Amino acid sequence: MSGGPCIEMDGRLLPFEEGETLLEIARRVGVEIPTLCYDPRLEAFGGCRLCIVSVKGFRNPVASCTTRAEDGMVVETRTEEILSVRRTLLEMVASEIRTPEAPELAGMAAREFQHTIAAHGARTDRFRGALSGRRREDDDNPFILRDYEQCIACYRCVRVCAEQEGDHAISVAGRGFQARIATEGDGLLEGSACTFCGQCVQTCPTGALADRKALRFEDLPGAVRKTRTICNYCGVGCSVDLLSKGDRLVGIHPAMDGRANQGALCVKGQFAFDFVQHEERLTTPLVRGDDGRLHPASWDEALDRAAEGLRRAADAHGPASLYAIASGRAPNEAAYVLQKLMRAGWGINHVDNCSRA
Repeated sequence: MSGGPCIEMDGRLLPFEEGETLLEIARRVGVEIPTLCYDPRLEAFGGCRLCIVSVKGFRNPVASCTTRAEDGMVVETRTEEILSVRRTLLEMVASEIRTPEAPELAGMAAREFQHTIAAHGARTDRFRGALSGRRREDDDNPFILRDYEQCIACYRCVRVCAEQEGDHAISVAGRGFQARIATEGDGLLEGSACTFCGQCVQTCPTGALADRKALRFEDLPGAVRKTRTICNYCGVGCSVDLLSKGDRLVGIHPAMDGRANQGALCVKGQFAFDFVQHEERLTTPLVRGDDGRLHPASWDEALDRAAEGLRRAADAHGPASLYAIASGRAPNEAAYVLQKLMRAGWGINHVDNCSRA
């Protein structure tokens, strides 16, 4: 031990840094404390109370996500009383939604509530009553499914939209049992300040907000496999996990540990992946024939035709008439070769790249 401040948690003596909460310490050392309203990227506010723990000398259990550690604290995370309260809280929350089960492809955290229910042996019918939300069948945007019959009012979606994105596109409307997630004027997402970044989808623990594009492949056979890569739309370099079933790309998750994005993506990075296996995607070079139509050609033929066109333009109007734009979807090596062609080959600096965003 370093001699610094420590707490005792479930019989273990644990050092901590000033300002750390009990939940942060527990997760750092692998102690499982369930949460629903908590997202490590957001300011904790202790709304769901599922993360309660017992602290010696405190009259009532406290929310571990908002309670900062103090030297000498003695904390119990799994007493019979604590487990009973958590189970009851889960059963009360489950009573207001259609089902705790969510499709695998609904979102990154969509099965969080489902797994927490199972881990605590909580019933889903004990307090069964009216649903607190309704599905927005009228919102036909192609990206985000709004199924508020699944909403548990954790407000993670509202907070990630405000705190992480700064969009404030959605908020809480109504009070009590009538409280609901809504846009300004309770309209559609398309008419709001929503940028369709998908942050709300990826933080939702029940699938109330779900990835509509990925759900198209929910019934496709095969296990979901994740492959880490870099988004190819611009030069920011956001890390993403590609979701695939067999040889089919079915969705994209932002990488929470990505150095450039830390869980954030734009609408293109999150949803624009259909081009990869689109039936109209080009699979061979095309050149225009004497009939004015495009015809399949070999790479040699296509490159010769391009070189001929460049030479013809340079001969007629000078090298300054040429201009090249590299694609952000091309690798760095291709961008390097293109700028080398313009600068060394033609002696001009007329080259740009859409990755300057």
